[in-house]
Amino acid sequence: MKLAARCLQLDVGNSGAKWRLLEHGGVTARGTYRRDDPTSRDALLNCTQQLQQVWVSSVAEAAAQAELTRLLFERWGVAPWYASSRARTGDLHNSYARPERMGVDRWLAMLAARQRARERACVVDAGSALTIDLISASGQHEGGYIIPGPQLMERSLLLDTDRVRFAGETVGAALVPGSSTATAVRHGIALAQAGAVSLALDRAGEPAPRVFFCGGAGATLQQLLGRGGELVPDLVFEGLEVLAASA
Repeated sequence: MKLAARCLQLDVGNSGAKWRLLEHGGVTARGTYRRDDPTSRDALLNCTQQLQQVWVSSVAEAAAQAELTRLLFERWGVAPWYASSRARTGDLHNSYARPERMGVDRWLAMLAARQRARERACVVDAGSALTIDLISASGQHEGGYIIPGPQLMERSLLLDTDRVRFAGETVGAALVPGSSTATAVRHGIALAQAGAVSLALDRAGEPAPRVFFCGGAGATLQQLLGRGGELVPDLVFEGLEVLAASA
């Protein structure tokens, strides 16, 4: 599928969506969208007057996806193309027995990483969930990990404990031990996230993979780890274009 003059691309997660508008191959606008936020909806719907294509990566529930499809079609009269995970795209091979069960954002991020590096690679996507995926130098998905992201970790801790409570404290991510409940929780979550990636990389063996970070917390996680790697915020969007080109 060839990229049209104006193409709207969306990366739809469990808590919201990121979008970018491409005109003649260049990004001219970008933003975020949430179903319950009229301001973000208006920004999306007013990003351009005309569109030829809408490409979507979505891991949202069926109802949310149907609502988005209706919204986009009513605005521009264009039916979105939804990407899906495959057994193989190019020389990237899926390890799942049922490839369609893999979250499409993971597949797209790996496709983009494969496009950037024909060597062993690791994709770390730090969003609502933290996902870590390894790709061999030949393009075989070696498997991956799915871990609750920081907000999910904090929410589960607060829901399932009676005495872990804090409010009104602004606490950033750090790896030093906390000296209050708020810092102990937030720093503990940061330690768990960074520790998971560090252990996955330590156990990955040789040759050491080239690491790509993406997702809303990708920059923070990269800094916490201090192990280098490349931050590519648009990795899923890049993979969307790779998959579309093969469609």
